Amino acid sequence: MGTPIRVVADGDLAPYHLLKDSGDDSRLNQLGYKQELSRSLSALSNFSVTFSIISVLTGINTLYNQGLTFGGPVAMVYGWPIVGLFTFLVGLSLAEICSAYPTSGGLYFWSAKLCGNRWGPFASWLTGW
Repeated sequence: MGTPIRVVADGDLAPYHLLKDSGDDSRLNQLGYKQELSRSLSALSNFSVTFSIISVLTGINTLYNQGLTFGGPVAMVYGWPIVGLFTFLVGLSLAEICSAYPTSGGLYFWSAKLCGNRWGPFASWLTGW
């Protein structure tokens, strides 16, 4: 049986490999781990954890006065949505990395893997520090 071929942009052909099990368990096994994390959060629990981590109330109280003082209403009206969009894009990229390396303590592991063998331990240490 040959390698499957798919059509990509401009009619080019690209080979790809089918995975028998595309779940996180197989990826964790490839990384040398076994799945131990229980992934059972309700929608309310997920919202509660997210809301407490981003700390909306303390962030607004601290930065609202500074934004109005130094940037004025224009900075507040246009600044918050623009910065929010960029923050969302950073979150999307972190979610992509998280799906590629689904481990607990992921930030340390991600930084070590993404920096390579030479700088990986130092980058992991900086992330934890």
